[in-house]
Amino acid sequence: MMKLPSSTPLSFITLLSLLALVFIQVSDAIQVSHDDRAITINGQRQIILAGAIHYPRSTPEMWPDLIKKAKEGGLNTIETYVFWNAHEPARRQYDFSGNNDLIRYLKTIQSEGLYSILRIGPYVCAEWNYGGFPVWLHNMPGIELRTANDVFMNEMQNFTTLIVDMVKTEKLFASQGGNIILSQIENEYGNVWDSYGDAGKAYIDWCANMAVSQNIGVPWIMCQQPGPPAPMLEACNGYYCDQYKPKKAGTPKMWTENWTGWFQNWGAPNPKRTAEDLAFAVARFFQTGGTLNNYYMYHGGTNFGRTAGGPYIITTYDYDAPLDEYGNPKQPKWGHLKQLHNVLFSIENTLTYGNSTDTDLGNGVVTTVFATNETSSCFISNTNETSDATVAYQGNQYHVPAWSVSILPDCQTEEYNSAKINTQTSVMVNKPNDAEEQPTSLKWQWRPERAADAIRLGKGDYTASEILDQKAAADDASDYLWYITNLDLAESDLVWGPNMSLRVNETGHILHVFVNGKYQASEWATYGKENYVYEKAVKLRPGKNLISLLSVTVGFKNYGPMYDLIKAGIAGPVEIVSKIGSDETVIKDLSAHNWTYKIGLHGMKSELYSTTSRYVDKWYADNLPTNRKLTWYKTTFKAPLGQDVVTLDLQGMGKGEAWVNGHSLGRYWPSFIADESLCSADPCDYRGSYSGSKCVYNCGKPSQRYYHVPRSFLRDDENTLVLLEEFGGNPGQVNFQTIVVGTACGSAYENRTLELSCNDKPISGIKYAGYGDPQGTCGAFEDGACKGEKDALSIIENACLGKSACAVNVTDDVFGPANCSGVGKKLIVEAHC
Repeated sequence: MMKLPSSTPLSFITLLSLLALVFIQVSDAIQVSHDDRAITINGQRQIILAGAIHYPRSTPEMWPDLIKKAKEGGLNTIETYVFWNAHEPARRQYDFSGNNDLIRYLKTIQSEGLYSILRIGPYVCAEWNYGGFPVWLHNMPGIELRTANDVFMNEMQNFTTLIVDMVKTEKLFASQGGNIILSQIENEYGNVWDSYGDAGKAYIDWCANMAVSQNIGVPWIMCQQPGPPAPMLEACNGYYCDQYKPKKAGTPKMWTENWTGWFQNWGAPNPKRTAEDLAFAVARFFQTGGTLNNYYMYHGGTNFGRTAGGPYIITTYDYDAPLDEYGNPKQPKWGHLKQLHNVLFSIENTLTYGNSTDTDLGNGVVTTVFATNETSSCFISNTNETSDATVAYQGNQYHVPAWSVSILPDCQTEEYNSAKINTQTSVMVNKPNDAEEQPTSLKWQWRPERAADAIRLGKGDYTASEILDQKAAADDASDYLWYITNLDLAESDLVWGPNMSLRVNETGHILHVFVNGKYQASEWATYGKENYVYEKAVKLRPGKNLISLLSVTVGFKNYGPMYDLIKAGIAGPVEIVSKIGSDETVIKDLSAHNWTYKIGLHGMKSELYSTTSRYVDKWYADNLPTNRKLTWYKTTFKAPLGQDVVTLDLQGMGKGEAWVNGHSLGRYWPSFIADESLCSADPCDYRGSYSGSKCVYNCGKPSQRYYHVPRSFLRDDENTLVLLEEFGGNPGQVNFQTIVVGTACGSAYENRTLELSCNDKPISGIKYAGYGDPQGTCGAFEDGACKGEKDALSIIENACLGKSACAVNVTDDVFGPANCSGVGKKLIVEAHC
């Protein structure tokens, strides 16, 4: 050890210390680069299997388990957007607490030994309110969003720099020894930039230069931006990216959003993307030279509070992801993909360094060989949508079902086929709260929403002589905005009285109309058709008439060219119209009247949802009203025992928002029934290209009935539930439930291993077990034309009953020979948990 003489100047000692620190930082640094084949880490090409998990859509208490399950599912990277409006809800007022603790989230990923991809945006789309932009941006003088506008670019750079500096301070970029290997600026701009003309091209160049100036030491990407400015890398988004080829030379083939399902809107059924099709898309992508795949979403989570965008996006953001909204593995999707990931990583070197050769065998069948000097690995794909293929290859025969890919790591043995499921299907069930008898045990209190200021007195927060866009008038402080005006009518105007109507051009999604203190009617839009005209008969009186319009938004637009300019709220004109026969006369156009604006509801401002509200004891216990508009309900409950996922069943309620112990669960709307015409009677067929409307279910039922209650929201003793009911509902049916695995239906082909799990609960019964070619679906299995000679049911009962998990080898030796000529033998088991 070198010692310095005591006379050595302090500045020299300091310099040596700094040099040592630099040496340590450099030695810990991870060098991330790329070539035309792959992302390189410390000079080595690597496969990146990533999954999107958005930190605000779960809780910090959930993050470790979500990330651990992603790692167990075979991922080596977690991707997330950064949500500007969550972090800067008011200009220069920042929030990085709770669900918004980005640094804690990134460190949680790092602690599991996984890489991160940080998509700063800061435009994110993501079915998130206003695409992630804070609404105060919209209200800045002279601003234009997502174009070459100095006001906007200054704000965007300020926020981007803030995030980069926070991450740098914690040394989380790979260049600092951290785990962030890629970062993204902007998002899918190539889909819309034609609408912005030359200013759009100038803007995207500015984005690239601004990003580079951040000096993060890892590559920047721009997804859905063909041929982006240097040194940005491009990437593909969609259901399938096997045919995608980067336009920019030297760029690896990357897939930043592999859509694992689709989002859901109010009035729509639940979307489903099969495990077979998703696995097919991934395998085809790697067969055609891809090396980075990111699932969007791997865990979708929940749109807590008012974060859902759209408009009309529902509160759950399950997305049919491999981990469901609550964090449970969605089987068979999670397990089937895990097996694919294991196979891909086993041939990583061959895929990233080998030369590839394709051979077209006709009828949609293509073989691809990746070969190095030492090894070779093969893919056999069958893109035919109806016909299976028997492929003779290198002296062997392989059965490749339609719309599937087989992977042969050694070009001899099929280790994986995307259509052959070798994992269980878990059927989740809802169980009543075991801590108390519900719903009869829930004792409700209530309060009316105090609306007299708006509907009887005409009082508000401010007045303007025009109809304002709701984004400008309320600044996203609430879904609710009162538009209030007075109308003076002379006696001569009333000659048209019996035929008068009030006409309102509306874009605010929901409208409740009050005239002279009395409720008139309500109307609301449907997804994709947010603009409509409210027109209903109205009774007016001579002299002063008070018109109070409650406009309610259900998330602001989050996507499309210049989506920020799409109006919200009452667009106008607002008119009093008289009709006699086919003749129409506009008696009064109220658009230029003085309008009084009142932001939000009194109960919101009084924080009736909070356990510390000054009104906490000022609720009514008697004469509980039902089906009453604008009513608050409150009850207390005990948390369900154990650690199973908790949900709130809001059947019987209309529309509103729910809070548990002051935490918003999000908007609810169980009265919005999914269109029955959208579902098909035909079973879901994984074969053929997927779209968000291909395989849907739960038509004729509420788009969302159950709402996630994270365990971290609950207390061991008494808990409080508060509901704001907007339309009118009956809380008598409301109850809490837990979600558990009810049935596990296992499937495994011959020479594989069947694994069954009841998620830490014992396997209580075996309803069916069959080896050979069993037929049917989970819940309705039966023997096929051939089966093994031994009693499969007793074998499985001996191996699995009473255990939380079990594994059985699927062979003729175990189950007896089964003469199934020309059919792939498999074992099917239905177990009850």
